[in-house]
Order: sequence, then C-alpha cells, then structure tokens
Amino acid sequence: MPFGPVRGSERATVAKPRVIEALPDWPAEPPAGFGGVLRSALSPPLSDRRFWVVQAVVVVFAGLHLFVDLISSRGASPFPDGLPVALLIIPVGYAATRFGLTGSAATAVWATLLWLPDLLLPFDEGHAPSDLINLLLVVVAALFFGQQIESERRAHDRVERATLGRLRAEAGYRQLFDANKAPILVLDAHGAVRDANPAALVLFGERAIGGSAAELLGEQGPSEAWQGKVARLADARDYRLGVAELAEGGGARVQLVFEDVTKELSETRRAVRQRALMVAAEEEQRRLLAQELHDEPLQLFLHLARKLELLSHSDGVSEEAAKSLEETRARSLEAATRLRTIAKGLRPPALDQLGLVPALTGYLSEAEEESGILLDLAVSGEAGRLSPEIELGAFRIAQEAVRNAIRHAGAGKVRVEVAFAPGSLEVEIVDDGVGVDQPVEADAGDHLGLVGMSERASQLGGSLEVTGVRGKGTAVRASLPLVARAT
Repeated sequence: MPFGPVRGSERATVAKPRVIEALPDWPAEPPAGFGGVLRSALSPPLSDRRFWVVQAVVVVFAGLHLFVDLISSRGASPFPDGLPVALLIIPVGYAATRFGLTGSAATAVWATLLWLPDLLLPFDEGHAPSDLINLLLVVVAALFFGQQIESERRAHDRVERATLGRLRAEAGYRQLFDANKAPILVLDAHGAVRDANPAALVLFGERAIGGSAAELLGEQGPSEAWQGKVARLADARDYRLGVAELAEGGGARVQLVFEDVTKELSETRRAVRQRALMVAAEEEQRRLLAQELHDEPLQLFLHLARKLELLSHSDGVSEEAAKSLEETRARSLEAATRLRTIAKGLRPPALDQLGLVPALTGYLSEAEEESGILLDLAVSGEAGRLSPEIELGAFRIAQEAVRNAIRHAGAGKVRVEVAFAPGSLEVEIVDDGVGVDQPVEADAGDHLGLVGMSERASQLGGSLEVTGVRGKGTAVRASLPLVARAT
C-alpha cells in the first residue's frame, strides 16, 4: 500500500479517488477481419449528436463535389478536376478521433455511398478513376486510424480503470486504517515510521511519525523478527506485535499492528501464579510430612525395635516367646525402612544438602534395588549446585518419568541423562518399555503424570517433550533455563 512522503508531524494521506465518468465500453479485443470492420461500420454511435454533424459534413462535401463536376462539364467551373476527394479526410479523421473505428468506418462507408452518383456520371464527368483511388485511400486511412485510435483508447481505458480501482482500494484501506481501534504503524525500509493511525498517535504521540520504531518499542533486530512478540508500552498495557509486509511503492514496507493482550496475559499470569503456589504448597506439605515421618513414626518404630530386642534377650523369656519377639522386631525394622523410603520420596534430604546429582544417584539406587530394573545415570557438562527451584523441578521430572517407566512401561532398563549446558539444564529419561504410538501431548488430560511434569517445566520457563515408538520405548526430554546458579 503506497503512501506519500511525510514531513515533520504531517501525516501521509491517500488522495481522494478521481471520478472517471463516461468510460466507453470498448470491446476486450479490437474487431478482426472484414466481418469485424463491417460490424463496426454497422454499429455507429447513432445517439451522439456530433456523429450526425460529421455525416452532414460528408453530405455537404459529396454534394459540392457532384455540383462542381456537373458545372465543370459545361466549362464554367474553376475546379477542372472537381472538389478534391481528399477533403473527406477531415470528417473521417474527426470521426476516428472522437468515436474510434465504429465512427471512422461508418463515415467512410457513408461517404462511399454518397459518392456513387458522382461516379456514375457519363463521359467521365465524375472523374471516376481518380475519385475511386482517392476514395480507396480515404477508406484505408479511416480503417487504419480508427483501429489505432480505438486501440489506444482501449489501453487508456484499462489504465484509467486500474487507477480507479487502485485509488478506491487505497481509500478503503485508509478508511479501515483510520477506523481500526488497534494501533497501527507503517514503516519504511529503514524502520522509520511513515504513517500511524489515530489509535497509534494516541498511544505514541505525534513524535511517532518520522521516528524509529525500534526506539519506540525497545526492540532490536529487523522488524520481521518482531512477529508475535509481546511489548509493554507507555500506557502500561501489553501488546502482541503483528508484522505484515506491504508493497514497496512509496517506500512503505512493513505494517505493525498492536493487539492488546493485557487481559489475556493477566489471566495467564494469574493462572501461572496459582499453579506455582499450588506446587509450592504441595512441596511444603511433602517437606513437612517427610519431617514428621522422620521425627515421630520412624523414631517410634526404631525405639520399638530396640525394646523388642531387649525383651527377647531378657531372663525368663521362653524360646518360643523370644522367637516371636524377634519376628515382631524384624517387622518393626521393615516398617521403619518403608517409612524412611517414603520420607525420602517425599523430600530427599540429599537434594537440599548435596544437590541434584547426588539426590538422583540415591533415588535411582533405591528404586533399582526395590524394582529390580536396571537404572543408569549419566552426567555431562560441569555439574554443580543450581538454584533450589531448578534442582527440585529437575528432580521431580526425573522421578515421575522413572516411576512411570517402572509402573506402566514394562521397561527392563531406564537411562537418565543430565547435561549441564552453559545456559540450560537438559534432562532426558529413556526407557526400553512398550513405548507409545505417536508423540504425546504433555498437557493431555488423560496423562496426569505428564501434566505435572509439563507444569513444572513451564513454571521454570522450560519445555517438556515426550516421544516414543510402540514396542521400542519412550523418551522424556526436559529443557530448563538456568536463571541463576547458586553461589
């Protein structure tokens, strides 16, 4: 959409369309062959008064020529050869100029018919040979010039109609441009603002015209890369940028549309905060429950086991009773071990004390011993302490993926890979279980474990991908950005 140049704070405007009136309805293609010429000659513009004036002039010329030939036969004419036939070029040329081939062909036919009486005069009084040659030249000139003029008019008409259509389209675009409630900026090839609709002028002010869009938005790089980005502008609202390339006429190249997504993002942020609070509350409950299990029930079971051991070795206790006390003591220790495992699963102490890798090592070792499945851990990159949120999120994702592989995948081997990259933490859990038919959406409602893993990755600004092949296992890949490393 081309726009005119802008000076200072003057806004570019689209010229009002010119009204093109009485455009002749020229045929799509010029008439071809004798039949086409004949049709043109038989369809003259009879409703136009000027056409009849031209025909009247032809009648006058034909009458004068006949009269001169008649009196010249008596030797009284100053024109021995009669009135020149070439004078017909005047009305024929005017008809061609004004009406095209239809006018010139009809005029030439009319002139030929009117000249017949003169050609039929006896004793060559009408100068038939020379008049016939001149008439033929007039007819040829009428057809040639009529055809050329009609072709030029047809081309001119196409240009006029195209121009009118373009101007109307520009006017329609301008009307939509100005009436749009969304702010819109039009940029040139250098990223300068060439035009702005009223909504954009309210948002940015008159200073926007002629300024740099990158400076207005605080964005770097080419404008094409801004597509879909969200920017918070001077009115403290959030706008998603839409970028559309325009024709380069007039220097305009890119149109920026600002979609107000403040409400949408507010709802999204609120939902994210709520999910984050729920996860934090869940982790806090796990921590408290793990601490309570460790401090009270676990200690009670251990104390009970010691008491039972003392009783089994006390004097006066029968052998059968001592054996029963030993069995009860073994059950107490087994219950204590189970409680310790549950407490570690709720919140492994190694995660807070030693970090992600030691916590995963301990978890996988215990899970391997309990399930009988081969669990392997591979670490790459420079391992170290991360922020508590990243360590906890990565551990929970790996824990849930391993648990799914053990319980549901029928896997014989699970490999956990942790890669410490310069700007991210990559965690991948691969099993050799039953696999899946197609990539699984991480937010699918019927995979609650995947939903939890996806939520954790999303809250940390990362992503989760689940892929697999039926009969060949499943892979869970999480990529978590390292916002801050622990010092």
